[in-house]
Amino acid sequence: MERRVRGHAALADSTRLRVVDRLCVSDASASELGALLDVPSNLLAHHLKVLEQAGLVARRKSEGDGRRTYLTLVRDAMPAAASPVIAARPQRLLFVCTANTARSHLAAALWRTASPIQAVSAGTLPGERIHEGAVAAARRQGVDLPVVPPAPLAEVQRRGDLVITVCDRAHEELNGADWAHWSVPDPVGGGQAAFDHTLEVLAGRVHDLAPRLRAAA
Repeated sequence: MERRVRGHAALADSTRLRVVDRLCVSDASASELGALLDVPSNLLAHHLKVLEQAGLVARRKSEGDGRRTYLTLVRDAMPAAASPVIAARPQRLLFVCTANTARSHLAAALWRTASPIQAVSAGTLPGERIHEGAVAAARRQGVDLPVVPPAPLAEVQRRGDLVITVCDRAHEELNGADWAHWSVPDPVGGGQAAFDHTLEVLAGRVHDLAPRLRAAA
């Protein structure tokens, strides 16, 4: 009960609601949020502190630029409320990570199970093949993951694609050219549990977003 009270109290402010609305779609650094919402840094710091103290927002250090941290929603702690309206009506989603060997492929595969909107993936610096850990994790969860070669972003991207980065390095390399960013840790090197956790995190993100996007006419 006390946690619910803190959560509702933290959301009883228009600026904090705007922060949460953005984080429902995309993780962001404090500077990115400040620029997007046009909120002074000192005032934004206050609002973020309130959200963090209520357990609604957490921080994660970037795997790319170690000086940067990303704010992300603690989705299990969010009070039940209507999801923010999303105006975008894409023809296609493009999931991007650096190597296009795990996270971006898994995100696209999960999206195809949840939405009629087409999904593809690409990398800013593609590797040689999909990681066997990603293939195995998808198989364990019954997710259809086509084993196709990683592809460079420049060859895959089309005009009008809704670009979602799923790794910090790709987000920072694109420097604002992505529509949303999901700060998902790299499972490579972490074993089976890491890949299973990555699939679970991505599935939650897809589950949140898919019902709120409609395909373009």
